[in-house]
Amino acid sequence: MSISAADVKKLRDMTGAGMMDCKKALSEANGDFDQAVENLRKKGQKVSEKRADREANQGLILSRISDDKSKATMIEINCETDFVARNEEFQDDAKTFLDAAFENDVDNVDDLLAIEIDGLTVEKLLEEMVGKIGEKIEINNVVLMTTDGTLIDYIHPGNQLGVLTEFAGELTDDEIGKNVAMQIAAMKPLSVTRDGVDTSLVEKELEIAKDQLLNEGKPEHIAEQAAKGKLRRFYEERVLLEQKFVKDNSLSVQEYLEQNDAPLVKSFHRLQLGENA
Repeated sequence: MSISAADVKKLRDMTGAGMMDCKKALSEANGDFDQAVENLRKKGQKVSEKRADREANQGLILSRISDDKSKATMIEINCETDFVARNEEFQDDAKTFLDAAFENDVDNVDDLLAIEIDGLTVEKLLEEMVGKIGEKIEINNVVLMTTDGTLIDYIHPGNQLGVLTEFAGELTDDEIGKNVAMQIAAMKPLSVTRDGVDTSLVEKELEIAKDQLLNEGKPEHIAEQAAKGKLRRFYEERVLLEQKFVKDNSLSVQEYLEQNDAPLVKSFHRLQLGENA
């Protein structure tokens, strides 16, 4: 019978076992979850099962960028405690997984788990780490960016926050790129420009602003106009190029880039530990 990805994920969440093992167990059990769980109760799965309900909200954000700044990869690998995240062996393994993702142009977790390293898949290597360390360990995010412009990466000290930023042309000064990446890290913009903001979110902000004004006793037509003013402030806070530049509040990010003859930002990815699962 056909086993859906949703069923595989459900069994993985229930047991903590690897994706391929879950798929195989469900296939052998003809989709019966109880039987599939029984099938997974084998040596090598026990620690994972016991750890499946634990919170893996510590870990590392790591990035790698090509020498010509045309390709970059960022991953989030999670564990249960900061003690493990600071362990040198855990960090070395995480770097190995990052390199595998980068070298194979992987842009999602499932494809990364299927890559073989020294005869074992990343999924199996993670299971071995679980058995050895005794904590729930998982890769929650894989980001791949390519460009004909310039990519800049930034990892905040402590490896709990990372940013990849794409610029729409050649960036001659890396410090300018790092400053914008740090802006994204600190100010959490929703998008580069207004066009990138979800329309439903914009409508919700307008509705909230208008209702606030109506509740203050403002007439309908005045409330509508004033709500648009509040929406402009929303854009200034949440749209990257319109945000005040953190290192000089007299400039917007766009003005900072233009003042330095730097290309504008095309896109970005921001990963914060535990927020993007």
